[in-house]
Amino acid sequence: MAHPQIAAFARLAKENSQPTRVLAGQTTLLSRTMHDIRYDAVHDEIFVNNPFAQAILVFRGAAQGEEPPIRIIQGPNTRLEGQVDRLDVDPVHNEIYIPNHEKILIFPRDGNGDVAPIRIITGPDTQLNDVESLAVDPIHNVIVTAGARPPTAPGQTRSQADQVYGGALLIFNRTDSGNVKPIGVIQGPKARIVRINQIQIQATKGWIVATQPGKYEEQEPEGVFVGVWSINDRGDAPPRWFIGGPKSQIKKPRGVALNPKDKELIVADMRLNKVLTYYFPEIF
Repeated sequence: MAHPQIAAFARLAKENSQPTRVLAGQTTLLSRTMHDIRYDAVHDEIFVNNPFAQAILVFRGAAQGEEPPIRIIQGPNTRLEGQVDRLDVDPVHNEIYIPNHEKILIFPRDGNGDVAPIRIITGPDTQLNDVESLAVDPIHNVIVTAGARPPTAPGQTRSQADQVYGGALLIFNRTDSGNVKPIGVIQGPKARIVRINQIQIQATKGWIVATQPGKYEEQEPEGVFVGVWSINDRGDAPPRWFIGGPKSQIKKPRGVALNPKDKELIVADMRLNKVLTYYFPEIF
Protein backbone atom coordinates (compact mmCIF):
# COMPACT_ATOMS: atom_id res chain seq x y z
CA MET A 1 0.00 0.00 0.00
CA ALA A 2 1.46 3.36 -0.99
CA HIS A 3 1.88 6.12 1.54
CA PRO A 4 2.23 9.33 -0.49
CA GLN A 5 2.42 12.77 1.03
CA ILE A 6 -1.08 14.14 1.10
CA ALA A 7 -1.87 17.09 -1.13
CA ALA A 8 -3.39 19.39 1.45
CA PHE A 9 -4.39 23.01 1.24
CA ALA A 10 -3.18 25.21 4.10
CA ARG A 11 -4.71 28.42 5.24
CA LEU A 12 -3.15 30.49 7.97
CA ALA A 13 -5.24 31.78 10.83
CA LYS A 14 -6.16 35.43 10.50
CA GLU A 15 -3.47 37.45 12.22
CA ASN A 16 -5.81 40.06 13.67
CA SER A 17 -8.72 37.84 14.67
CA GLN A 18 -10.09 38.43 18.18
CA PRO A 19 -11.13 35.80 20.75
CA THR A 20 -14.79 35.67 21.71
CA ARG A 21 -13.91 35.01 25.36
CA VAL A 22 -10.74 35.20 27.46
CA LEU A 23 -10.06 33.09 30.56
CA ALA A 24 -7.13 34.54 32.52
CA GLY A 25 -6.07 35.90 35.88
CA GLN A 26 -4.89 34.73 39.29
CA THR A 27 -8.10 33.04 40.40
CA THR A 28 -8.06 30.76 37.33
CA LEU A 29 -4.84 29.16 38.67
CA LEU A 30 -3.57 28.90 35.10
CA SER A 31 0.21 28.99 34.71
CA ARG A 32 2.26 30.96 32.21
CA THR A 33 2.36 27.91 29.94
CA MET A 34 -0.14 25.13 29.24
CA HIS A 35 1.02 22.28 27.04
CA ASP A 36 -2.38 20.70 26.47
CA ILE A 37 -6.09 21.52 26.53
CA ARG A 38 -9.07 19.22 25.90
CA TYR A 39 -12.77 19.95 25.54
CA ASP A 40 -15.46 17.52 26.70
CA ALA A 41 -18.44 18.28 24.48
CA VAL A 42 -20.68 15.80 26.30
CA HIS A 43 -20.35 17.56 29.67
CA ASP A 44 -19.35 20.99 28.30
CA GLU A 45 -16.12 21.17 30.29
CA ILE A 46 -12.57 22.34 29.55
CA PHE A 47 -9.58 20.37 30.90
CA VAL A 48 -6.23 22.17 31.19
CA ASN A 49 -2.94 21.13 32.76
CA ASN A 50 -0.81 23.30 35.06
CA PRO A 51 2.59 21.66 34.51
CA PHE A 52 4.38 23.49 37.34
CA ALA A 53 1.73 22.98 40.01
CA GLN A 54 1.31 19.30 39.05
CA ALA A 55 -2.40 19.88 38.68
CA ILE A 56 -5.30 19.26 36.32
CA LEU A 57 -7.80 22.15 36.16
CA VAL A 58 -11.39 21.75 34.99
CA PHE A 59 -13.51 24.74 33.88
CA ARG A 60 -17.05 25.22 32.66
CA GLY A 61 -17.24 25.26 28.90
CA ALA A 62 -18.50 28.87 29.04
CA ALA A 63 -15.89 30.04 31.58
CA GLN A 64 -14.41 33.48 31.02
CA GLY A 65 -12.62 36.28 32.84
CA GLU A 66 -11.04 35.29 36.17
CA GLU A 67 -13.43 32.41 36.76
CA PRO A 68 -11.91 29.72 39.02
CA PRO A 69 -11.87 26.02 38.12
CA ILE A 70 -14.89 23.96 39.11
CA ARG A 71 -12.57 21.05 40.00
CA ILE A 72 -8.84 20.56 40.61
CA ILE A 73 -6.91 17.30 40.75
CA GLN A 74 -3.76 17.89 42.80
CA GLY A 75 -1.92 16.44 45.79
CA PRO A 76 0.34 13.58 46.94
CA ASN A 77 -2.31 10.87 46.50
CA THR A 78 -2.59 11.67 42.79
CA ARG A 79 0.93 10.32 42.14
CA LEU A 80 1.50 13.23 39.71
CA GLU A 81 5.22 14.01 39.57
CA GLY A 82 7.47 16.51 37.78
CA GLN A 83 5.92 18.48 34.96
CA VAL A 84 2.38 17.44 34.07
CA ASP A 85 2.39 18.28 30.37
CA ARG A 86 -0.39 16.36 28.61
CA LEU A 87 -3.82 14.87 29.19
CA ASP A 88 -6.87 13.44 27.50
CA VAL A 89 -10.46 12.98 28.61
CA ASP A 90 -12.89 10.19 27.78
CA PRO A 91 -16.48 11.47 28.23
CA VAL A 92 -17.90 8.04 27.32
CA HIS A 93 -16.25 6.14 30.17
CA ASN A 94 -15.83 9.23 32.40
CA GLU A 95 -12.07 9.03 32.77
CA ILE A 96 -9.04 11.36 32.55
CA TYR A 97 -5.70 10.01 31.26
CA ILE A 98 -2.37 11.59 32.23
CA PRO A 99 1.03 10.59 30.78
CA ASN A 100 3.51 11.17 33.59
CA HIS A 101 7.12 10.18 32.86
CA GLU A 102 7.31 6.36 33.29
CA LYS A 103 3.61 5.87 33.96
CA ILE A 104 0.07 6.59 32.77
CA LEU A 105 -2.39 7.68 35.45
CA ILE A 106 -6.14 7.28 35.03
CA PHE A 107 -8.55 9.34 37.15
CA PRO A 108 -12.33 9.59 37.33
CA ARG A 109 -13.54 12.42 35.11
CA ASP A 110 -15.34 14.06 38.04
CA GLY A 111 -12.42 13.59 40.43
CA ASN A 112 -11.70 16.58 42.66
CA GLY A 113 -8.92 17.32 45.12
CA ASP A 114 -6.21 14.92 46.29
CA VAL A 115 -7.71 11.85 44.61
CA ALA A 116 -5.85 8.61 43.92
CA PRO A 117 -5.73 7.18 40.38
CA ILE A 118 -8.23 4.43 39.66
CA ARG A 119 -5.60 2.68 37.49
CA ILE A 120 -1.87 3.08 36.83
CA ILE A 121 0.03 1.65 33.88
CA THR A 122 3.70 1.40 34.83
CA GLY A 123 6.63 -1.03 34.99
CA PRO A 124 9.42 -2.39 32.76
CA ASP A 125 7.11 -4.43 30.53
CA THR A 126 5.15 -1.30 29.53
CA GLN A 127 8.19 0.17 27.70
CA LEU A 128 7.13 3.60 28.96
CA ASN A 129 10.12 5.92 29.11
CA ASP A 130 9.72 9.67 29.52
CA VAL A 131 6.20 9.37 28.15
CA GLU A 132 5.12 12.75 26.74
CA SER A 133 1.70 12.44 25.17
CA LEU A 134 -1.34 10.22 24.75
CA ALA A 135 -4.85 9.98 23.36
CA VAL A 136 -7.72 7.64 24.11
CA ASP A 137 -10.01 5.91 21.63
CA PRO A 138 -13.29 5.23 23.51
CA ILE A 139 -14.78 3.35 20.54
CA HIS A 140 -12.02 0.77 20.04
CA ASN A 141 -11.04 0.93 23.74
CA VAL A 142 -7.34 1.66 23.32
CA ILE A 143 -4.87 4.19 24.65
CA VAL A 144 -2.13 5.39 22.30
CA THR A 145 0.89 6.99 23.90
CA ALA A 146 4.33 8.22 22.87
CA GLY A 147 7.40 8.14 25.00
CA ALA A 148 9.53 5.08 24.35
CA ARG A 149 12.47 7.34 23.57
CA PRO A 150 15.95 5.86 24.06
CA PRO A 151 17.64 7.18 27.21
CA THR A 152 20.69 9.38 26.73
CA ALA A 153 24.07 7.77 27.36
CA PRO A 154 26.75 9.59 29.38
CA GLY A 155 27.97 12.58 27.40
CA GLN A 156 25.22 12.14 24.77
CA THR A 157 22.82 14.93 23.88
CA ARG A 158 19.08 14.45 23.51
CA SER A 159 19.41 14.97 19.74
CA GLN A 160 22.12 12.31 19.43
CA ALA A 161 19.93 9.78 21.23
CA ASP A 162 16.90 10.70 19.12
CA GLN A 163 18.74 10.14 15.81
CA VAL A 164 18.22 6.36 16.05
CA TYR A 165 14.45 6.67 15.45
CA GLY A 166 13.96 5.26 18.91
CA GLY A 167 10.67 7.07 19.37
CA ALA A 168 7.55 4.95 19.31
CA LEU A 169 3.80 4.87 19.51
CA LEU A 170 2.67 2.38 22.17
CA ILE A 171 -0.88 1.00 22.13
CA PHE A 172 -2.55 -0.32 25.30
CA ASN A 173 -6.00 -1.63 26.11
CA ARG A 174 -8.00 1.19 27.66
CA THR A 175 -8.64 -0.83 30.84
CA ASP A 176 -5.02 -1.96 31.29
CA SER A 177 -3.43 -1.55 34.71
CA GLY A 178 -0.07 -2.36 36.24
CA ASN A 179 3.02 -3.75 34.53
CA VAL A 180 1.42 -4.78 31.22
CA LYS A 181 2.95 -5.14 27.77
CA PRO A 182 1.57 -2.90 25.02
CA ILE A 183 -0.73 -4.68 22.60
CA GLY A 184 1.03 -2.84 19.78
CA VAL A 185 4.25 -0.92 19.12
CA ILE A 186 4.93 1.29 16.08
CA GLN A 187 8.67 1.95 15.84
CA GLY A 188 11.53 1.88 13.36
CA PRO A 189 13.19 3.66 10.41
CA LYS A 190 10.09 3.48 8.19
CA ALA A 191 7.91 4.89 10.97
CA ARG A 192 10.38 7.83 11.12
CA ILE A 193 9.43 8.67 14.72
CA VAL A 194 12.11 10.63 16.55
CA ARG A 195 9.70 11.98 19.13
CA ILE A 196 6.00 12.78 19.30
CA ASN A 197 4.68 15.98 20.85
CA GLN A 198 0.91 15.58 20.68
CA ILE A 199 -1.56 12.91 19.61
CA GLN A 200 -5.19 12.99 18.55
CA ILE A 201 -7.34 10.01 17.62
CA GLN A 202 -10.06 10.04 14.98
CA ALA A 203 -12.00 7.37 16.83
CA THR A 204 -14.71 6.56 14.29
CA LYS A 205 -12.04 5.35 11.85
CA GLY A 206 -9.31 4.40 14.33
CA TRP A 207 -6.70 6.82 12.97
CA ILE A 208 -3.79 8.02 15.12
CA VAL A 209 -2.74 11.59 14.23
CA ALA A 210 0.60 12.66 15.74
CA THR A 211 3.04 15.55 15.40
CA GLN A 212 6.68 14.62 14.71
CA PRO A 213 8.69 17.82 15.44
CA GLY A 214 12.13 16.31 14.89
CA LYS A 215 15.25 16.57 16.99
CA TYR A 216 14.79 18.17 20.39
CA GLU A 217 17.62 20.71 20.28
CA GLU A 218 17.22 21.98 16.71
CA GLN A 219 15.09 25.00 15.90
CA GLU A 220 14.22 23.83 12.39
CA PRO A 221 14.92 20.09 12.21
CA GLU A 222 14.79 18.11 8.97
CA GLY A 223 12.05 15.60 8.31
CA VAL A 224 9.31 17.07 10.48
CA PHE A 225 5.72 16.08 9.71
CA VAL A 226 2.27 15.27 11.00
CA GLY A 227 1.71 11.55 10.51
CA VAL A 228 -1.36 9.33 10.45
CA TRP A 229 -1.25 5.67 11.49
CA SER A 230 -3.93 3.09 12.18
CA ILE A 231 -4.57 1.72 15.67
CA ASN A 232 -4.04 -1.67 13.98
CA ASP A 233 -0.53 -0.84 12.68
CA ARG A 234 2.37 -2.72 14.24
CA GLY A 235 6.15 -2.73 14.00
CA ASP A 236 8.09 -0.57 11.55
CA ALA A 237 4.96 0.83 9.90
CA PRO A 238 5.26 4.01 7.83
CA PRO A 239 2.55 6.66 8.17
CA ARG A 240 -0.55 5.97 6.08
CA TRP A 241 -0.46 9.70 5.22
CA PHE A 242 1.72 12.58 6.28
CA ILE A 243 1.81 16.33 5.95
CA GLY A 244 5.33 17.70 5.59
CA GLY A 245 7.80 19.26 3.19
CA PRO A 246 8.22 22.83 1.89
CA LYS A 247 4.69 23.22 0.52
CA SER A 248 3.19 22.33 3.89
CA GLN A 249 4.95 25.36 5.50
CA ILE A 250 5.49 23.23 8.64
CA LYS A 251 8.78 23.85 10.45
CA LYS A 252 8.34 22.42 13.95
CA PRO A 253 4.84 21.06 14.64
CA ARG A 254 3.86 20.52 18.27
CA GLY A 255 0.08 20.66 18.67
CA VAL A 256 -2.62 19.03 16.56
CA ALA A 257 -6.43 19.17 16.64
CA LEU A 258 -9.19 17.73 14.47
CA ASN A 259 -12.28 19.49 13.10
CA PRO A 260 -14.62 16.71 11.89
CA LYS A 261 -17.37 19.12 10.86
CA ASP A 262 -15.23 20.77 8.18
CA LYS A 263 -12.89 17.78 7.65
CA GLU A 264 -9.88 19.78 8.77
CA LEU A 265 -6.63 19.03 10.55
CA ILE A 266 -5.23 21.95 12.59
CA VAL A 267 -1.53 22.21 13.46
CA ALA A 268 0.23 24.53 15.91
CA ASP A 269 3.81 25.23 14.78
CA MET A 270 6.17 26.48 17.51
CA ARG A 271 8.77 27.82 15.06
CA LEU A 272 6.28 29.71 12.91
CA ASN A 273 4.21 30.87 15.91
CA LYS A 274 1.19 30.16 13.74
CA VAL A 275 -1.75 27.81 13.47
CA LEU A 276 -2.14 26.12 10.08
CA THR A 277 -5.32 24.45 8.86
CA TYR A 278 -5.38 21.65 6.27
CA TYR A 279 -8.36 20.20 4.44
CA PHE A 280 -7.94 16.47 5.08
CA PRO A 281 -11.14 14.54 4.17
CA GLU A 282 -9.35 11.19 3.94
CA ILE A 283 -9.32 10.64 7.71
CA PHE A 284 -12.97 11.56 8.37
